[in-house]
Amino acid sequence: MSDNNTITVVGGGLAGLTAAIACAEGGASVTLYEAHRTLGGRARSSAEPYVADDGPHALYAGASLRWLAERGLAHPIVTPGVRELRRVRFRHADRVIGRPPLSLFRMIARRGMTAPVDEAFGQWATRHFGAEAARAVGGLLGVVTFEADPGRLSAAFVWERFRRVTALPPQARYVIGGWGRLIGRMAEHARALGVRIETGSRVDRLPDGPVIVATSLDAARVLLGDETLRWESGRAVLLDLGVRRERADLFLVSDLDEGGFLERCSLSDPTLAPPGESLVQSHMPMRAGESKAQALDRLERLADLGMPGWRERVTWRRDGVANRRTGALDLPGTTWRDRPAIDRGDGVWLAGDGVAAPGLLGEVAINSAVSAARAALSARPRVRAA
Repeated sequence: MSDNNTITVVGGGLAGLTAAIACAEGGASVTLYEAHRTLGGRARSSAEPYVADDGPHALYAGASLRWLAERGLAHPIVTPGVRELRRVRFRHADRVIGRPPLSLFRMIARRGMTAPVDEAFGQWATRHFGAEAARAVGGLLGVVTFEADPGRLSAAFVWERFRRVTALPPQARYVIGGWGRLIGRMAEHARALGVRIETGSRVDRLPDGPVIVATSLDAARVLLGDETLRWESGRAVLLDLGVRRERADLFLVSDLDEGGFLERCSLSDPTLAPPGESLVQSHMPMRAGESKAQALDRLERLADLGMPGWRERVTWRRDGVANRRTGALDLPGTTWRDRPAIDRGDGVWLAGDGVAAPGLLGEVAINSAVSAARAALSARPRVRAA
């Protein structure tokens, strides 16, 4: 399937396409294999007229967004403005309120603090800010951890995400037309650089030559036969709705009680739903031992609170479970540096959102892919001579 003059990329999601582009820009011949018939991985979007991503998706201001923007891949994007921010609400004590509790504001005021790596966030935050504030932050971060109990995670890991989510101005950016459009632009750019892309091509053994494995850790573990390729990840139920639009509908509800999240994506991007309708995407982190039906009941309760009467307005619906595919979660005593290393030796590198690279959600995939590409490019002469 390959030779020492070609860098092979296994996986055609965000990480795989990033790696392929970076390698091609470095002058390499690149072949990318994707097992599915379509590219995208977790960055796929549903077909029109309801264009829903596979769970809440956003680009965050930073190096990864700049990498995409420098290549003309990120735009068009939209930043939530005053219209959207005025329609943000919070669920607290099972009520929908316009402002988060005062204890959360106190934490935001002290967001410059440094949190320890080796202590659980719940313990650290309770000691400094109180139990109510610690629980509220845990709920607020359900959208970026997909974890029902962020309090058990490393305080440094959770605090970094809290600082990103509460930054002003807001750092979240939304891709117009859904992430499927982003993947389409990346694929077109990769092909223009000479990348050979083969979809519907499952790789069951490592090809010869330099290889970047840009799959889930579970798939990489099987392909590489390496049982050490494991790391904590989240589990959440997803619910996407098409509903007849009403002027009173909110833009976003952050569930400080249970970590859920509900967003009317089409308010900032009307292309995601047919005229007169709204696309609403929501998720709820699943508790240990909880079934999909139980978690979905809790998520529908959030929808009842944040979007009254939605059941009578539904025009389209889909639901599912995101299990171990929502990014790395660092436990106390660990950081991103302790995750599975990008360099696996023998001309093999890993890329994805569960490996040893910094960032928030998709940023980890992009950062690890760029690092893997640089290493593969620099190793080519050595690999060819072997």
